[in-house]
Amino acid sequence: MFLRCCVLTGLLCVAAWSFAASVAPPVPLLWKASHGQHTLYLLGSFHLLTPQDYPLAPEVQAAFADAEQLLLELSPEELDSPALGQAMLAAAQLPAGDSLQRHLKPATWKALQAYAQANNLPLDSLQHLEPWLVATSISLQEMARQGLDAQLGLDLHFGNLARQEGKPVAGLELGQEQIDMLDGMSPAEQEQYMAETLDDAGSSGARETQRLHAAWRAGDVQALSDGLAADMKRQYPALYQRINVARNEAWLPKLQARLDGPGHEDTLVVVGALHLLGSDGVVEKLRARGYEVERICKACKQAD
Repeated sequence: MFLRCCVLTGLLCVAAWSFAASVAPPVPLLWKASHGQHTLYLLGSFHLLTPQDYPLAPEVQAAFADAEQLLLELSPEELDSPALGQAMLAAAQLPAGDSLQRHLKPATWKALQAYAQANNLPLDSLQHLEPWLVATSISLQEMARQGLDAQLGLDLHFGNLARQEGKPVAGLELGQEQIDMLDGMSPAEQEQYMAETLDDAGSSGARETQRLHAAWRAGDVQALSDGLAADMKRQYPALYQRINVARNEAWLPKLQARLDGPGHEDTLVVVGALHLLGSDGVVEKLRARGYEVERICKACKQAD
């Protein structure tokens, strides 16, 4: 479940969510950081969404309209490049003579066999891959069954809009950096990830996905922090440091350059919601560095 905060997993029951078509737009996880004449709009993304999650809240659309440029985790050029998928596949290749089965506990391998048989998954063709990529593929397949679509994620949505309107779009990091982060999972983490993915491939996993999606739609910072962030920090502490804390720290100088640099351009930054939340998140880190940061949320003020 934790890998939803990584854009690459987006390259990774609609009926249950059909109510969304008749309710208000998602409550945005949107903050505004200011310094002098510069503004950064920070928008927390869910990388896979449903058609019922659109249109977005007016304040999100206003932020995009005000921003002269867009900043995503990965640039649209990389996301659109077949080379990115090829690099991901190459990174997950096991050495000759090795096999996926050898990297899994007997119980996990048995569960994977059962899943493969039930879902027409060609397990023999996956034997040469590391567990992290196979688990990611299964996770994406399960989310797709629930009506979530990477093509509807906020990253691609705003990337397409920016290109249509001629706004410059850049990435905070390179695709290879994300690949290295996933491929850097320890054998124990990969085994745990596979076991958890297979365990979630069913009604319990669907309920957890729906819960997180509902929390994102509600703009519920506390639920996301206590759920996604806390679970990942507890179960995968080393990976949490790499996938969240270290990347946030690496992004901060680039974000500060947008706030401190010359010119008058404003920027909309769209990243996985996890990167904005809690004491490890970009919002608090910018605030701690002296920038004025406020949440933009009309629905939140009405609720207050």
